[in-house]
Amino acid sequence: MKLISSKKMLLALLMSFAVVVSACGDKAQNSGSGEDSASKDTAQERVLTDALGNEVKVPAHPQRIIATYLEDHLLTLGVKPVAQWSIKGDGVQNYLQDQLAEIPKIPYDLPYESVMSFEPDLIILGGADMAADGKYEQYSKIAPTYVVGKEKSNNWREELKAVGEVLGKTKEAEEAIQAYDQKAAEAREKLKQVIGSRTAASLWVTEKAIFVVSDHLSSGTVLYNDLGLAEPKTVEEISKTGTANWNSISMEEFAQMDADYLFIVNNRGVTKEQLMKDPIWANIPAVKENHVYEFDDQSSWLYAGAIANSKMIDDVLSSVVQ
Repeated sequence: MKLISSKKMLLALLMSFAVVVSACGDKAQNSGSGEDSASKDTAQERVLTDALGNEVKVPAHPQRIIATYLEDHLLTLGVKPVAQWSIKGDGVQNYLQDQLAEIPKIPYDLPYESVMSFEPDLIILGGADMAADGKYEQYSKIAPTYVVGKEKSNNWREELKAVGEVLGKTKEAEEAIQAYDQKAAEAREKLKQVIGSRTAASLWVTEKAIFVVSDHLSSGTVLYNDLGLAEPKTVEEISKTGTANWNSISMEEFAQMDADYLFIVNNRGVTKEQLMKDPIWANIPAVKENHVYEFDDQSSWLYAGAIANSKMIDDVLSSVVQ
């Protein structure tokens, strides 16, 4: 009986020892995992070269981002900035205000004192002009500053991917582009059934001038590239020499506007009906056929990005496809 009891005691001791060793092993393994996690966090602090050739140390998890006029991309990637673009105090990107209404405004030209007051931990600038005249050096003293550059800023997909890379959200950027392209493809098929090969144009009408969108920028890419609508000769000619997203059109050129459908952003301060009474407007095919669709500056037609362009597609479909 004593021998049996001794064996039991020995077995119990061995089992206890195994538990202690196992626990120590688990503790060591957990400690290693913590080190691995810390290593991963450190690894996420990347050094990227921006459009100006600056080597920028991007923080692993930026929390207070200023990326003025790039808010469409930030929101597409699930990120809210600490401050949003504005002009003349009140002018903001209205089509984004369902998500940015509570975000403070910062002047579009990013005064040094204003930027500093928001204590950003990352600054992303769209173009080199925003970093000129010593501004880059000033911003860099506040937070790591990355310049996307004009080559990418003229193509919202490339710009979105660039912002995604900076934020460590490359996958999310690619997925957003794929989702948008799928939506555009489906809309293109619907419009093909209704419009066929008829032409369309986008105009921005102000008190002093009429602007036509470039065929390869802003809403022009949505109409002609994404939705496959036919381009009027007038738009084609202006786009050859125009350098801006929206180029002014003379009244002589406007009188020749050969668009079957018109999508206008009306900032003239008069109603669409009043515009249509003008003899020059009255001779445009789209006006004759009552194919003129009006939007105000609350809409996304003056902007570009996955959110802006998706809203444009919705506008075109709701206007044309009954």
